[in-house]
Amino acid sequence: MEKQVVVAIASFGMSGQVFHGPTLKVDNNFRVKLILERNKMLSKSMFPNARIVRTYEELLADEEVELVVVNTPDEFHYEMVKQAFNAGKHVVVEKPAAQKSSQLQELINLAKSQNLLFTVYQNRRWDGDFRTVQKVIKEARFGRLVEFESHYDRYRTEITADTWKEEPDEFSGVLYNLGSHMIDQAFVLFGSPKAVTAHLKVVRTAGKVTDYYDIRLDYDNFSALLKCSYLVLDPGPRYTIHGEYGTFYKSGLDGQEDLLKAGNLPEGEDWGKEDADWWGTLVYNENDEQVEELVETLPGDYRIFYTNIFDALRKNKELLVKPEEALEVLKIMEACVKSNAEKRTVFL
Repeated sequence: MEKQVVVAIASFGMSGQVFHGPTLKVDNNFRVKLILERNKMLSKSMFPNARIVRTYEELLADEEVELVVVNTPDEFHYEMVKQAFNAGKHVVVEKPAAQKSSQLQELINLAKSQNLLFTVYQNRRWDGDFRTVQKVIKEARFGRLVEFESHYDRYRTEITADTWKEEPDEFSGVLYNLGSHMIDQAFVLFGSPKAVTAHLKVVRTAGKVTDYYDIRLDYDNFSALLKCSYLVLDPGPRYTIHGEYGTFYKSGLDGQEDLLKAGNLPEGEDWGKEDADWWGTLVYNENDEQVEELVETLPGDYRIFYTNIFDALRKNKELLVKPEEALEVLKIMEACVKSNAEKRTVFL
């Protein structure tokens, strides 16, 4: 067996408790040695054998630590990733990897110069619904793709107090949060678009940050529409894909996050499986007849991300989430901001 990868987690807020922590806990290829909690000791219940440190400098000073998970608020990613590289550590960073594409390019160059692994936690590539969408588009039973539409809608009328996600600045709001995932999914499916048109709004009463977007990504012969709103009480389909000869609909959200929030660990063969009530529907023409069939949702599995990290570090396998891809996604996000500010389509 290959040697375990020794890990330090740079914070233990929501992402540490719900995403990184549970996955690392059940994967025997990793050993979480250090966790940064500046005032609390929340991680003791999940990692009783890990040591809690109070400063990032103390975390980086541990020579046994190989991999640092930078899962702090977005504004700290750039400096903390740079510090980790300068300390000779491999890095997994939460999305977005940096607030500016120029910063991310600098981090990519630094990682390469020191031969260090650098990747971004784009876990929603392993949502069950998205994995199913990839399969449906590849099979193309609906014919030539005409339009792709993706929604990530919520109903949250309240303004959460004392959180950095509700503090107004140019990088706050749903574009740099949920948009990071949705644009990454479109990039995985179709690559970089030729043009971007985006509308960003504040729709909640007393809201201060962007909580709505309508993004249009134009490709050669089709468009990808990405939409998000915090004021959708009764959401429609999560995905709607129109082809020349048919349509695919898929409702509901991948259930892994809710399971993890409820305290479940990502274990067992049935992890990530979806109830048949939520399977998508494919409607298409065949021999001049309309055919309708259910499409079983592929299991979602966030564990694949860290399995790949281990394989990249110990077996020299290729990264599934490359930092260069995150750079392209960040450039698309910047084009969205520019499009909204200038009220025009931005060509890439």
